[in-house]
Amino acid sequence: MSTIRGARERARIEVTAAIKDEARKQLAEEGAPKLSLRAVARELGMVSSALYRYFPSRDDLLTALIVDAFDAIGAAAEQAAAERAAGEVPPAERWVAVSCAVRAWALAHPHEYALIYGSPVPGYIAPMDTVGPAARVGLVLIDIVRGAFRAGDLTLPPLADELRADAERMAADFAEGVPPESVAALVAAWAQLFGLISFELFGQYNRVVEAREALFRQTAGELARSVGLRYAGTA
Repeated sequence: MSTIRGARERARIEVTAAIKDEARKQLAEEGAPKLSLRAVARELGMVSSALYRYFPSRDDLLTALIVDAFDAIGAAAEQAAAERAAGEVPPAERWVAVSCAVRAWALAHPHEYALIYGSPVPGYIAPMDTVGPAARVGLVLIDIVRGAFRAGDLTLPPLADELRADAERMAADFAEGVPPESVAALVAAWAQLFGLISFELFGQYNRVVEAREALFRQTAGELARSVGLRYAGTA
């Protein structure tokens, strides 16, 4: 019985992967708003009713693709941080390395990046299932700053009085062990990091910036400084 169950589970995993692969192909060709379960089923030679056993609705399939994308970009950030965790790699250089790994993933997977950081899909409301995966990149950056603070290697940035209550709340909610001054700067840096990537990926730099990797690396270093890390520009 266990052999039969194992074979069924493997088959389900394979079919689920095939459905997602075809859906990603549709994302690249048509965009997320036009994603269709019927079209996916047709391309895979399945009847729609069979596909519904794997994903009951388009939104369920979108959620699975979104979670996969967040997990993939998060894993890229975590790997970059882990590779530089040992030895004497300064926190700011880890920050820049993580930022560059996020950019590299985005450039290699533009349609998946657009799904999670582009225009919202009309009619789709992301469920709580997406929150944890969406936080992975931010948590890596927070951990770098937390480590620098614990090591006494963090310079606190200025914090406007009217932002202190928000910053203290955010520190308690998702950045325990990080001073409020750096938490507020982290939120701004996180937004700017993905803004830089989006500008590049969505064509805003066309005929404006040619040395895009150099600009990104330099700006990532400036963002590291903005949260209080000491960056010498050597990462």
